[in-house]
Amino acid sequence: MSPIAAMDVCQNGSVKNFEAAGSMFEIDSEFLRLSDKPRPINVERKRSFDERSFSENSFRIIDHLENLSPAGRRSGFNTPRSCGFESHPMVVDAWESLRRTLVYFRSQPVGTIAALDHSVEELNYDQVFVRDFIPSALAFLMNGEHEVVRNFLLKTLHLQSREKMVDRFKLGAGVMPASFKVLHHPDRNIETLMADFGESAIGRVAPVDSGFWWIILLRAYTKSTGDSSLAEMPECQRGMRLILNLCLSEGFDTFPTLLCADGCCMIDRRMGVYGYPIEIQALFFMALRCALILLKQDDEGKEFVERVAARLHALSYHMRNYFWLDMKQLNDIYRYKTEEYSHTAVNKFNVMPDSLPDWVFDFMPTRGGYFIGNVSPARMDFRWFCLGNCVAILSSLATPEQASAIMDLIESRWEELVGEMPLKICYPALESHEWRIVTGCDPKNTRWSYHNGGSWPVLLWLLTAACIKTGRPQIARRAIEIAESRLSKDHWPEYYDGKLGLYVGKQARKFQTWSIAGYLVAKMMLEDPSHLGMISLEEDKQMTHLVKRSASWTC
Repeated sequence: MSPIAAMDVCQNGSVKNFEAAGSMFEIDSEFLRLSDKPRPINVERKRSFDERSFSENSFRIIDHLENLSPAGRRSGFNTPRSCGFESHPMVVDAWESLRRTLVYFRSQPVGTIAALDHSVEELNYDQVFVRDFIPSALAFLMNGEHEVVRNFLLKTLHLQSREKMVDRFKLGAGVMPASFKVLHHPDRNIETLMADFGESAIGRVAPVDSGFWWIILLRAYTKSTGDSSLAEMPECQRGMRLILNLCLSEGFDTFPTLLCADGCCMIDRRMGVYGYPIEIQALFFMALRCALILLKQDDEGKEFVERVAARLHALSYHMRNYFWLDMKQLNDIYRYKTEEYSHTAVNKFNVMPDSLPDWVFDFMPTRGGYFIGNVSPARMDFRWFCLGNCVAILSSLATPEQASAIMDLIESRWEELVGEMPLKICYPALESHEWRIVTGCDPKNTRWSYHNGGSWPVLLWLLTAACIKTGRPQIARRAIEIAESRLSKDHWPEYYDGKLGLYVGKQARKFQTWSIAGYLVAKMMLEDPSHLGMISLEEDKQMTHLVKRSASWTC
């Protein structure tokens, strides 16, 4: 029986026994009662440093955001049945398609499956992925539908508490699942959740990003509903501390960035992102800032607040100085001396100037810049990665000047990064010998396909949010218009192939949920920019430090 067919079968919510094998278990009735806990009306919290105001560089239309009451606010796209912009045929189609992907556990919505494409084998696309659910969750929050997001947060939190084993190795207590699946047992008339913590993933890599997205979504839920009771639950506070403990533990690292394996994030296959990938560092930074808002100042929470604040200062300095690349910095690296010793070294990572790829000199505009893909000893990955740079803007990891420079780069390199379908997950593609060495001859990640320079419509929501925050909504509007010309007609593909994104991906699933949800979130944010507040953080002036200015930062 398929997971979808199993959703509406009679369920017994009072079962308390657990299955010992694997990650399969039943959620006890005591925990289920938490999800039914009545919400207080707009519990008011003391605003933390990031919520006080939007920066001078931010889009002026959202200056009033902190004065709005978010609870109960609904977008003009609230349902396909009401009047307004949602009567656009593509918006109606998107909402209908999104609702068909809802997954129910004991009659409660708990998430959305990755794709609803019946033309191919399901594999793991019938599961609820943490990272995939984020745009769906935002769409439901912006539409005033909070229940599914609350349930998702609670169910994944409970999954975190299970023992996690890969072969004979036990994972850290704070690891969040990559995905989960609803299983029905007709012989016992019950439903269980089966979680994947990486033991079934390609390469057996645990998802580093899941915990970060969970904290970010918890903050988005709190911001959207005005209800802090969920975040203040002891279970949620403990879940956050477990995630943070994994990331803040001391070791042999000399950098504040997180050391990761290949395949630990959205790029979940071998693509040379091992080390200190920008996607993980940006999500890490944003999750730390969200945790600083959500953690209670009790005995346990206070210690973590201090550790988080210290790490944020070090991380922002490191990223803004060593990951940032613009014309001036590129020229400096080009002229680097090597084998420097002592604390006075300029080339601190001993990067060889001859390792600079030819393409980066043509790609870098006179005005513009971006956070490069990776920085580690004697290695810089100069590739552009969309998700990391957009999250850097939303989290204010990027200074206002750097955020502006990133948008300058996107405008200057529109054909390369947007082309015929937004948006390149990374640029450029690995080819020939480099592709063979870095990907291990991966047949799915051939040049300009999938993670290797493919175009992913889901990234549209991140681009739109970054555009609104930097005061350039016209860029997002232009990208959305391009997507609208094909996305629904092509049945919402997972990704597109080709240097310009002209072709539906050779292995792309149709009716990919986050392609649908990403479009809806982008449309709703353009219609009502105040929605940006749930996914955007203002610059913390306490973390501002002297950063070398460059030509691309000047107006």
